[in-house]
Amino acid sequence: MGDIHIDTKLRADLAVREMLAATFQLVADVPTTVTTGCGQRVPLAMTSGDPGVVTCPPCREFAQREHLRLADLVQDLGLMPGSVIAVGTATSAAAKHREIAARFGGPVGG
Repeated sequence: MGDIHIDTKLRADLAVREMLAATFQLVADVPTTVTTGCGQRVPLAMTSGDPGVVTCPPCREFAQREHLRLADLVQDLGLMPGSVIAVGTATSAAAKHREIAARFGGPVGG
């Protein structure tokens, strides 16, 4: 059995698909393969967004970096004058991304 990876979009395509389905009852096709954080192309079924499940070390490092980058972006967005995201909401979202990043930096299953 091979490693479990994370796709380069951090499974955002699936979240968008679920939101569209819930809102408009429109369902886009799920991709059969995705590009991973380690640069491979693998079946979607061999990916996860859960830090306790991803076993590919380069994918874990990629996910950790991306979640830290997203934390900084959302934090900065919340601090911009006239932002549509309240400071408290941005701070909370940034903290969640940092927590996920920390989990990707730890052991698998942790």
